[in-house]
Amino acid sequence: MNKIDPSLAVYRGLRRAGIDFAASVPCVNLKELLCLVGSDPGIIHIPVTREEEGVGICAGAWMADRRPALLMQNSGLGNSINALASLDLLYRIPLLMIVSQRGSRGETISGQIPMGRLTEPLLRTMDITVLTPQPAEAEATLSRAWALASGRRTPVAVLLDIDFWRGD
Repeated sequence: MNKIDPSLAVYRGLRRAGIDFAASVPCVNLKELLCLVGSDPGIIHIPVTREEEGVGICAGAWMADRRPALLMQNSGLGNSINALASLDLLYRIPLLMIVSQRGSRGETISGQIPMGRLTEPLLRTMDITVLTPQPAEAEATLSRAWALASGRRTPVAVLLDIDFWRGD
């Protein structure tokens, strides 16, 4: 069986969903994906310094008739909660969130573990749909996630843990 390149699978999912705008915060797990997105002339890519900045920029992109995605690490979820609640959720702005999840099984940095435990419960408390595909399911899942986000006019989070990036 051929091993699936997880970054390429997510990238293909973004393209399949018609994502044409992406804001991103640096993350080691996302680095290959960020290179793919950054080199695609069909996607406007804006690197940002903080997650809430990305939420706001993506909201503006949606208002300009773009299909936005925010690529981030879950450790920054706490930074973005107010922006998600007072902007996207309040004004019903769709957003596809690609979230590299740290702090789960196999995490070597203890500081990542608390947010690793809280990420999914926080998203669910905010009524944000959470999807957790395997690499083989990523392309179809991202397309479905954008369909949910745009149809419901709400953020949808696709959580990708360390096993996803390893192709396990």
